Amino acid sequence: MRNELGVWKAEDCALLLIDYQQEMFEVIRSETSADLVETHVRLLAKTAKAYDVPIVLSTVGVAAGFNGPTIPALLAELEGIEVLDRFSMNAFEDQAFSDAVKATGKKRLIIGGLHTEICLTFATVQALQDGYDVLYVTDAVGGRSQVAHRTAIERLAHAGGVPTTALAVVTELFRDWATPLADPARGVIYWYFNEIPKHTDQVGVADAEKAAAAAQGVH
Repeated sequence: MRNELGVWKAEDCALLLIDYQQEMFEVIRSETSADLVETHVRLLAKTAKAYDVPIVLSTVGVAAGFNGPTIPALLAELEGIEVLDRFSMNAFEDQAFSDAVKATGKKRLIIGGLHTEICLTFATVQALQDGYDVLYVTDAVGGRSQVAHRTAIERLAHAGGVPTTALAVVTELFRDWATPLADPARGVIYWYFNEIPKHTDQVGVADAEKAAAAAQGVH
């Protein structure tokens, strides 16, 4: 970490979302199911919008005709964000993508991408080489197998990236209930507490948290 504050601040960050396309979701076979990956990447998108974090959104192979667009549920969260389509599997080898990242003016990148072992890994190791700090969000990504996903997670850690999870990103970027970011944070967190029990009971949500989310009417 090159920042004197070990935890990350929203104003220092950009969010990069790479290749969240239906073809990628269909072959996830690692520890986080496709439904949960979708929920967690939507959580990241909501967080970035709520905290005014710049977003770079990319696809691969749409113009070439072998992949479809970003999934509709994620696009709905990112209205007004340009989608940058590429041919290269390393997103940073695409000039429009690398220019868009530079244009954010941020040196700390939060990255999610499918698959873990390809488009997330290649972008992350390149970003690290180019002098960025990187958080990669392990429960907002997935691989074609558990071995592929886990090996990629280990590679990224060895390369100098920092693993995290989607809910941890939400809380790390504001950290203090007395700050102006607390109100938008509540909306994002309550959305998650309302949404996650629909998909799994392996993520704990207390009865009080469920009640608070229901009282907020967050959907």
